Amino acid sequence: MQDQWTELKIEVPADQVDKAGDIANMTVPYGIYIEDYSHLEEEAMEIAHIDLIDDALLSRDRTKAWIHVYISPEDNPEEAVSFLTERYTAVGIPFVLSREDCRQEDWINNWKKYFKPIPVGEKLLIRPVWEEQYDANGRIVLHLEPGLAFGTGTHETTRLCLELLEKYVRPGQPFLDVGCGSGILSVAALLLGMSSAVGVDIDPLAVQTAQENAAQNGVGDRFTGICGNLADSVRGTYPVVAANIVADAILLLSKDASRFLSEDGIYIVSGIIDTREAEVINILSEHFQVVERWEERGWVALALRLRS
Repeated sequence: MQDQWTELKIEVPADQVDKAGDIANMTVPYGIYIEDYSHLEEEAMEIAHIDLIDDALLSRDRTKAWIHVYISPEDNPEEAVSFLTERYTAVGIPFVLSREDCRQEDWINNWKKYFKPIPVGEKLLIRPVWEEQYDANGRIVLHLEPGLAFGTGTHETTRLCLELLEKYVRPGQPFLDVGCGSGILSVAALLLGMSSAVGVDIDPLAVQTAQENAAQNGVGDRFTGICGNLADSVRGTYPVVAANIVADAILLLSKDASRFLSEDGIYIVSGIIDTREAEVINILSEHFQVVERWEERGWVALALRLRS
């Protein structure tokens, strides 16, 4: 069938799910979703501000987590299986991998039940467009349709990046979003007062999703989506540049990113797992100095300035 996808479900120990998720994310360009109930009560209170949790969730095994990877009909699932098996074995992560066929619409809708309106920082509420019942409680509402692009605001990497962005936003000035994914950072920057945003991503689906999210939030006329390589596709300098991607991509882009940051600008990077923080800072230090460091559950985000 034209829309027959393959779902890979990987069971791993909950205390290794971050590292396992990083590896799984390398197999597909459009993101994964993770079931992890090890901090269920804590996160329910912190994020949703509720202490009444469904019994079915409370009964889930807290020692394990499940990573769901979806392989499109055009790609060979055996390559992903081989890659995951090799990498998990090499780094010593115990895993159980199963697979089954599914229709595209099934898996696109499957993860939506885990994505609810979520307050971020002091000013924003991220609201998935299918959730009609929500209380903004005075916050700026960012209406989001993630599509297949990474970035919902629920993961620590995106949340940390949004919180730093809120702190360093420059009203009336332009913003550059490197690896824009769903466009969540660009839309947030515009809603928080920046004059324009450029989002660049090598994935055309991500750029399309970002453009649609900008339009959904009434800021489409101030957002420019570019599909291509950062160095070849972007011009000018920006007072705030953000990259919510993975450590390897941050390292790859660090030299180019310095060219697009204005002299007194702030470069926000997120998606760095703490075990790689020293390596990332060491390489970035050629062009940048750390202004601020935020961490949540093993994920690190940095605010940087150009070296004098």
